[in-house]
Amino acid sequence: MTDETTTTEQAAAEQTAAPSRRKVIGWGGAGLALGAAAAGGAALLTRDGDTTVPVAESGGAVPFHGPHQAGIATAVQDRLHFASFDVKTKDRDELIQLLKDWTRAAERMTAGAEVGEGAYGGLPEAPPDDTGEALGLKPSRLTLTIGFGPSLFDGRFGLKDKRPGALVDLPKFPGDNLDPARSGGDICVQACADDPQVAVHAIRNLARIGFGKVAVRWSQLGFGKTSSTTPEAQTPRNLFGFKDGTRNIAGTDTERLAKHVWVSGKDAEGAAAWMDGGSYLVARRIRMNVETWDRTPLAEQEDIFGRDKREGAPVGKAKEHDEPFLKAMKPDSHVRLAHPDSNNGATILRRGYSFTDGTDGLGRLEAGLFFLAYQKDVRTGFIPVQSSLAKSDVLNEYIQHVGSALFAVPPGVRDKDDWWGRALFA
Repeated sequence: MTDETTTTEQAAAEQTAAPSRRKVIGWGGAGLALGAAAAGGAALLTRDGDTTVPVAESGGAVPFHGPHQAGIATAVQDRLHFASFDVKTKDRDELIQLLKDWTRAAERMTAGAEVGEGAYGGLPEAPPDDTGEALGLKPSRLTLTIGFGPSLFDGRFGLKDKRPGALVDLPKFPGDNLDPARSGGDICVQACADDPQVAVHAIRNLARIGFGKVAVRWSQLGFGKTSSTTPEAQTPRNLFGFKDGTRNIAGTDTERLAKHVWVSGKDAEGAAAWMDGGSYLVARRIRMNVETWDRTPLAEQEDIFGRDKREGAPVGKAKEHDEPFLKAMKPDSHVRLAHPDSNNGATILRRGYSFTDGTDGLGRLEAGLFFLAYQKDVRTGFIPVQSSLAKSDVLNEYIQHVGSALFAVPPGVRDKDDWWGRALFA
């Protein structure tokens, strides 16, 4: 849950308001940009080749098509609904058709349109194609990002020989207390939006379309992004009150994204050729013992993180973005242990969110961080960093990892004839 391990997204520019969901019709890309602008001057995100260009105010639409999936280098939205699915069908063709149906639905929802024929007006005797709770709402920068877990490559669908070497089984780290019911999964979908109802609507519709073929294994709602994705904007704070994501880079920094996040052709040879342009996602549910933290002296809190609480400046420095002097920090401080210089340059892209899920029955908040990290290879990214943190980080006294999953995130859908996972099933 560090702000020192990450690379990330892009700047967002304040633009004019977007049209309502029912007025924005189309599949994304250039056609959607022109249509939406004509309808209501919506500010849109455009993607040119491998470059992600800054955009949109919170009501706008993010194009669905591109060489990489949206929702990775995209400027982080305010809300999250993440779902992990188990595949129930044993029919390869049925799974492929589901992925095609999901892709078409995702194209429409991210553009602000209803799924299929919509939420009303169809046959009274049949359920509507869209659940309807997002009617009248703006697209809210909705992005939908899909990933495939290691268990999908178990032989059921003829994919065993296509499992990438980087899609490893994560090791059990010291201190892990993982709940199997909140871990793993065959397929994940990450829905991010600036309106929580838009994100929930998207996952709900995909689950409805997949009824009988897939089932939700676990899901997580998130609020309060915990990673800074726009360097010029104010860095967000986690539930411990400290700034998080200070060292994230902009999503327009294609050089560092290529180095640390995107799988390239040379990295995706052989069985993993279908991952060219994709990435690997680690999802970790981290319980934060906020009541214990709240009784910890301020000086001790700052020593634990290696930054001051007010400004976010590293120890001995004046400003948040000043380069940290690691040796000035305590050896077991979070920032020092997580910094790339302490991990042979290991760098990951963070998109985490805070969560609160009621209480634990003992009067304590069930609260924490839903950690999301993208990287080119977990063996040189998340695993070495987390190994270091799990072994020595003093912050471990206040947190516990209770859920875990790893997914191979394929490249983007390039046009209306393409679909999620097409290269994998080719």
